[in-house]
Amino acid sequence: MTDETEFGNSRGTIFAGGLALVLGAGAFMGVFVYLANSFQYPDVLDGNAKDVLPALLATGDPGRTAWACYALLPLLFVPAGVAAFEALKARARGPMRVGMFLAAIAAFAMMLGLMRWSSIHWELARAWRTAGEGERVVLTAVFDGLNRYLGNFVGEFLGEFCLNFWFVLCGIAILRLPRGPRALGWWGLLTGVLGLVGAFRNVLPMVSRVAVVNNILLPAWMIGFGVWLILDAKRTGQAVDGPPRA
Repeated sequence: MTDETEFGNSRGTIFAGGLALVLGAGAFMGVFVYLANSFQYPDVLDGNAKDVLPALLATGDPGRTAWACYALLPLLFVPAGVAAFEALKARARGPMRVGMFLAAIAAFAMMLGLMRWSSIHWELARAWRTAGEGERVVLTAVFDGLNRYLGNFVGEFLGEFCLNFWFVLCGIAILRLPRGPRALGWWGLLTGVLGLVGAFRNVLPMVSRVAVVNNILLPAWMIGFGVWLILDAKRTGQAVDGPPRA
């Protein structure tokens, strides 16, 4: 009875994690399109306070709600990381255990980076309306500092680096499967490696184009990997047969 219960729990965990990846990819793209139309995202990330803060406030409650939802979406990587561990641990227990923690770090780092828009930046935008010239100098410094720390280095660099490192480990684990989808494994490796390179775009502008390519591959890989997890959970409840490997 215990084995059957554990088997069922594992299958449910893998299914839920795969579903989180698929829904997360769709939600990311949906919110991205909305913010692109209403707030010129992501180009606005390079803007200055005097242009960005009034534009942010002009989006009103719908814009603030969109940013709040956007900030919560990375948390879907937490169940996805657990699902990937459960599905691939029989052939890559060590790497997938590390990957599970990397996915959690990435989720919280990206959440913190995105959450600044609906919280601190929103309050800066409200203060900007009535601030004098001297006060706006201070608000600009706070705005720029938060963008560099929470945006560029916590959300983008730390978050994206950990996320793509996890994708690399997932790709390697899939390639270890006796009957695993090799194309999916190489796809994950390519997406992850490009993402690791692209994560350095804030300190090495020359890799910006790599980040653009990764932004295209990323949601496609999330959907592909998520669908594979869902199908695998429905089919067997576990990803592989055979003895575990470290």
